Amino acid sequence: MKVVIIGGGIVGLSSAYYLSESGHEVTVIDKTDISGNCSYGNAGYVCPSHFVPLATPGIVKQGLKWMWNSKSPFYVQPRLNLSLIDWGLKFMRSATPEHVERSAIPLRDIAILSQKMYEDWTKLPQFQFAYEHKGLLEVFQTDKGGDHAKHIMHRAHDLGLTDTVLLDASELQALEPHTTVEAKGAVWFKCDAHLYPNKLMTQLVADLKNKGVHFILNDEVIGFEKNQQQVTKVRTTKQVVDADSVVIAAGSWSRELSALLQLKIPLMPGRGYSVTLENSPHRLNYPSVLIEGRVALTPMDGNKIRFGGTMEITSTQTPPRYQRVQGILDAVKRYYPEFDVPMPAPEHIWYGYRPCSADGLPYLGRTQKWKNVVMATGHAMVGLSLGAGTGKLVSEIVNESSLSMDISAFKPERFG
Repeated sequence: MKVVIIGGGIVGLSSAYYLSESGHEVTVIDKTDISGNCSYGNAGYVCPSHFVPLATPGIVKQGLKWMWNSKSPFYVQPRLNLSLIDWGLKFMRSATPEHVERSAIPLRDIAILSQKMYEDWTKLPQFQFAYEHKGLLEVFQTDKGGDHAKHIMHRAHDLGLTDTVLLDASELQALEPHTTVEAKGAVWFKCDAHLYPNKLMTQLVADLKNKGVHFILNDEVIGFEKNQQQVTKVRTTKQVVDADSVVIAAGSWSRELSALLQLKIPLMPGRGYSVTLENSPHRLNYPSVLIEGRVALTPMDGNKIRFGGTMEITSTQTPPRYQRVQGILDAVKRYYPEFDVPMPAPEHIWYGYRPCSADGLPYLGRTQKWKNVVMATGHAMVGLSLGAGTGKLVSEIVNESSLSMDISAFKPERFG
């Protein structure tokens, strides 16, 4: 079977991996050279602990508070855009305690599946991407942050993630003997792992090429040829590609692609930024999320450290707001006062666009309108974490084999 995958991020490449393993003739199409997408610049977490979707109670109110703060970690660019308005209304309706409760099990399950897939890859000689299964710290400085952390810890226990412990300030400091930590405590999610995304992606591309996967890069999909309820060809600016099955894994550009198939997928780009110290003078033993600061820190691949954060619901055409990077570095300094990281030049700042669905859950599954089109997008900040598992599920969907988990919560056309 000829399978065309649109999108060369971790979801698209993981799908290509498992579909190629199944014996399919796989083509990956991407509008870029795939060397700088969201799958490269993220924090590298593989985190079953992230079972709370983006759409949570209070997030809209908090976003409005932060709207005029140029360094804030969450921002919605106000503009008269029908897609944004539609997405925003659906997002607000989804941000309920009931939705958070319903979402926990499917998010946990796909993260655990994905973690197993990554661990399987680490046993193969072609993959050496600095995978470490040592856990993740969620660090808090306030009583409110501590209450939030404890609530998440108890929910983790309810979900079977029992290797999760509460640390006081001295216990937290003992885990980081090389630097001072200014915090009241942390929750240590020992179920989590991390890796170096840059190595993962380059090694995955190399492996796929060795397996005979065909890459069409720097070429944009502009249309589809259809016959009844099937897509038969994918048209790009330069060529036409035959397709028995199509996977849309184009991240933040998936909404526009879906519209070419008359599919309405509420999705907006959420820009995030990161800075990587390639040869860090600072030492950090564990990756951490700074709860009040909404910043992620990850020690990677030896003596690298990556700082990442912010969620800007904006257009891909809007210029980057580098003052938000200063907000990230300021937050790091509040928790790790010895981390004196100067604001880097723009060319040393990475930014990318996470695909944010209207309820914080991925869109994953076969579409009702087109029998041979599979959606795999909308993973927001956990694309890397859920990437390998999503790829495995995509291959099972295309192969019409039994699924590794229940994906009914991720139905692509759940918004009608």
